[in-house]
Amino acid sequence: MTDATGAADALLGPADVRELAAALGVRPTKQRGQNFVIDANTVRRIVRAAEVGADDVVLEVGPGLGSLTLALLAAARHVTAVEIDDVLAAALPATVAARLPERVDHFALVHEDALRVTELPGPPPEALVANLPYNVAVPVLLHLLATFPSIERALVMVQSEVADRLVAGPGSKVYGVPSVKAAWYAQARRAGAIGRKVFWPAPNVDSGLVALTRREPPATTASREEVFAVIDAAFAQRRKTLRSALAGWAGSPAAAEAACAAAGVPPTARGEALTVEDFARLAEARR
Repeated sequence: MTDATGAADALLGPADVRELAAALGVRPTKQRGQNFVIDANTVRRIVRAAEVGADDVVLEVGPGLGSLTLALLAAARHVTAVEIDDVLAAALPATVAARLPERVDHFALVHEDALRVTELPGPPPEALVANLPYNVAVPVLLHLLATFPSIERALVMVQSEVADRLVAGPGSKVYGVPSVKAAWYAQARRAGAIGRKVFWPAPNVDSGLVALTRREPPATTASREEVFAVIDAAFAQRRKTLRSALAGWAGSPAAAEAACAAAGVPPTARGEALTVEDFARLAEARR
């Protein structure tokens, strides 16, 4: 491991980030949801909140110029970073080598779209820690939890509204598809708020940290795909009762009502009132 002084010296500050970006000819793009963290205290806080220790294998998504990567690498046993941007992916290994040369062998870079990654080099990841691009945060999170069952916990920085949705429970106004699908994999909770000034460029929205702890999915004979299909159907028309909202999914309003009866769910309820276990029973009932 790197000692505290060495880690502090290795981290990127605002001037470092801008100098690196200028040298690479990089300008953050909205298309890829790029907002680079420029505050060393923030990345230290994220590593602490993620409880990254010396034995952890960490997966990071969207490392950008390496602000969080360096903090993770100083604390973890191994870090694998997935970066889609050609220029950033090419530059990150050199940044690691220059700032944490003793940790180079504990770092791997995968130049790929995180939504398409199906395998990773090195040891399987136990933790996901990432500043997720806001425009694809939920799909990326769900894909990685599905693809890498070795991930036992995650700490992700997302848009504040997305954080609210991920941790929402049944009955909440913001409870929806992200809430239920995340609950299939994990228990989620808010782990703090992040101000706008720690990013370059500063986003127009607030950010939040969400901590997720892997749990067993609901016991059901239905597949995850079948459960997710009924979740999608219920929230596609969230103001309608399940009898109406699930008519297309079940084949008719009557069939939807029968599935609700078999699952022990009121057909007059709406999707926002159901737990992930309720949706699993609905999927099973249709089978």
